[in-house]
Amino acid sequence: MSASAKPNLPDATPGRVLEAAGQVFAEKGFEGATVREICQRAGVNIAAVNYYFRDKERLYIEAVKLACHGQEQFPLPAWPEGTPDSVKLRDFIQTMVRRMVDNHRAQWQRQLFLREMAQPTAACAELVREVIRPMAEVLSGILRELMPGVPEAKRWLIGFSIVGQCLFYRLAQPIVTMLVGEEEHRRYDATLLAEHITQFSLAALGLKKTQRGPAKRASKARKASRAAK
Repeated sequence: MSASAKPNLPDATPGRVLEAAGQVFAEKGFEGATVREICQRAGVNIAAVNYYFRDKERLYIEAVKLACHGQEQFPLPAWPEGTPDSVKLRDFIQTMVRRMVDNHRAQWQRQLFLREMAQPTAACAELVREVIRPMAEVLSGILRELMPGVPEAKRWLIGFSIVGQCLFYRLAQPIVTMLVGEEEHRRYDATLLAEHITQFSLAALGLKKTQRGPAKRASKARKASRAAK
């Protein structure tokens, strides 16, 4: 189809096709899914896939990237000069956790993510290049500042351990819920999990957490109050 031969489709069509594609790919995998079924579920003409995504493979790659979205909704903060390294680490972890446990994710997004991790395709390579590697480099920089004498190979292992903790709460969410119960699991929001992972990681590395300004002042005030009694 030529660029000028645009099918008579509404502007929301690409999103509808992606959503339907994600559902079908999650259920049946790349090989089992068909463009016809995807378009039927999206309620669009079969020409929509070729026009907007070129082919089935490109559609699959974009569906996987959508399943792993979060960098736009939860971007890393712009740290001012002088921000303590431990605060940067906590912010990084909180950003990762928010992306992982976002409650607005559809079930198919988790399913498709798991499929792609179990059987990596070209989508995984693109995801690493565009999303994962830039985040890994940020974390590596933070760890370099925290532990300047640690070899790069060791920093990679430490980074994998930190990210693994964040990833656990996405991949094992159903199991965690069964273990601790629905009511307790509802307490596991991004703030609580990020705080736990940060404290655990800093303690494992033999480092102390640096408190933020307001929190630090509040802590000092509590100590002063207790001393005055």
